[in-house]
Amino acid sequence: MTLKVNNLTGGYSSVPVIKKETFNINDGELVSLIGLNGSGKSTTINHIIGLMKPFSGEIELNGTKLEDNMEKYKQQIAYIPELPVLYEELTLREHIELTKKVYQLNGKDVDEKVDSLLKLFRLDNKLDWFPSNFSKGMKQKVMIVCAFMTDASLFIIDEPFLGLDPLAVNDLLELIDEKKKEGKSILMSTHVLDTAEKHCDKFILLSKGEIQIQGTIDEIKDFYKDLGDDLNDIYLALARDEK
Repeated sequence: MTLKVNNLTGGYSSVPVIKKETFNINDGELVSLIGLNGSGKSTTINHIIGLMKPFSGEIELNGTKLEDNMEKYKQQIAYIPELPVLYEELTLREHIELTKKVYQLNGKDVDEKVDSLLKLFRLDNKLDWFPSNFSKGMKQKVMIVCAFMTDASLFIIDEPFLGLDPLAVNDLLELIDEKKKEGKSILMSTHVLDTAEKHCDKFILLSKGEIQIQGTIDEIKDFYKDLGDDLNDIYLALARDEK
């Protein structure tokens, strides 16, 4: 079991945004976090990556609790935010070197992995470029390269398809499939439900900070059989009711 979230309640200041969330992500699973804007997806992610302290509940990654050993806990996570976060004064090459130092990566196999990722996302001839030279999609690709060059146990990806061209989306999905085969786990927040339905193993549907339902697509379809034949129809029906 890679990630265990148990009875998690948290938010900003003293106001709870997410309430009593409980879910697991197993080794080799791709789990999709879905919900309307403001449903608690980003708040959930911010708690899991350690940017926010829970009001109550526990988060555990491969036997390490966040509050017990934050450094060991965070060392196991690679995070791709919705909006790319890059250092304007560092080139792509320097971003890669910084990632190596943070995750204590070295060796020929790491260099080969980086070279492969750079070629996959067509960045291999842009190592000396600064972030100001990159488009939004290219910045997103830099974040993907820096995340997937690590040996993290858990990859957390927030709205990864925004700004990516169709070829890059396909490359990312193939990369995710490879990581799943290696036993890595992925938590992905997305509004692109048709893609999520095709590729994700489980879904967690949030509504007003609470988990409304979680399970496989077949389990969700069976539970909401009167709302539609696919995840998009079910989600829209629930979202309209939520309003």
